[in-house]
Amino acid sequence: MKDIYTTVIKKEGNWWFGWVEEVPGVNCQEASREELLETLKITLRETLEFNRQEAIKAAGNNYQEEKIAI
Repeated sequence: MKDIYTTVIKKEGNWWFGWVEEVPGVNCQEASREELLETLKITLRETLEFNRQEAIKAAGNNYQEEKIAI
């Protein structure tokens, strides 16, 4: 099953703006709705991977990974 995230999108003038509710800092601007949604997906993936690498780096040695569900 894929993880599901919520986007907030709006059109203002000729531009579409969007944010991912669950992940601060994931926001994009594109000329079309379709481009915006694709860019949000790419940016979200990149942000999650970056955050994952930063967490592992901060943990140092001898860490454990544990899956949690909310």
